[in-house]
Amino acid sequence: MGFEISDELLGTIVPIVVYWVYSGIYMCLGSFENYRLHSKKDEDEKNLISKQTVVKGVLLQQALQAVIAILLFTVTGSDAEASARQPSSLIVLARQFVIAMLVMDTWQYFLHRYFHHNKFLYKHLHSWHHRLVVPYAFGALYNHPLEGLLLDTVGGALSFLLSGMSPRASIFFFSFATIKTVDDHCGLLLPGNLFHIFFRNNSAYHDVHHQLYGSKYNFSQPFFVMWDRILGTYMPYSLETRAEGGFEARPTKEFKDD
Repeated sequence: MGFEISDELLGTIVPIVVYWVYSGIYMCLGSFENYRLHSKKDEDEKNLISKQTVVKGVLLQQALQAVIAILLFTVTGSDAEASARQPSSLIVLARQFVIAMLVMDTWQYFLHRYFHHNKFLYKHLHSWHHRLVVPYAFGALYNHPLEGLLLDTVGGALSFLLSGMSPRASIFFFSFATIKTVDDHCGLLLPGNLFHIFFRNNSAYHDVHHQLYGSKYNFSQPFFVMWDRILGTYMPYSLETRAEGGFEARPTKEFKDD
């Protein structure tokens, strides 16, 4: 009898592995100063938290996510039951992915924005993430554990449940969402990056939010910018070349004048 790993277990473990592998790739590319949004010196001097602490915080959040994912899969049924109930056509999978993306974006936008506008929640929870003034790849999921639970874990669970996807489909969706989240925090603008071609919400867009002037703008994450545009929290920016190499995302003139 062969050894088999369930789709539920893969759906729990694979996104975690993807997070560290994809982050590792970006850390290896971090020396490409001509493509950085901030210099390596700024990354080392401006951030208010050590990389060691960030790693510990991310691992804690991923452990909590893994426990909740296993519980969620247990409650919603086995992968065999889900596969038997659902057709596997590409159209159905595409629809589930789009629904999951919209649910995740909606949940994260409104909760993320509330974390900024509620002074108590910002001070005690969300300020943890903004200790990374200069974002980098493996800091993407560095949050207060409670915020990570509410923003990422609950948002992911809602995306899974409301889209109706199977545990097998969730392996691919959450791996994709993980890659996108890491990419948004990577601090690099590499030529040919498909995420920058197909999504307006990218590393430069989110970098604006991490700066003091953009802290009340660009709340959308991780896929689209629609809620920022609809609700007036969209901050347009221009990419300018830094004298020492690399790029800088700067707010456009109308925001500079505010």
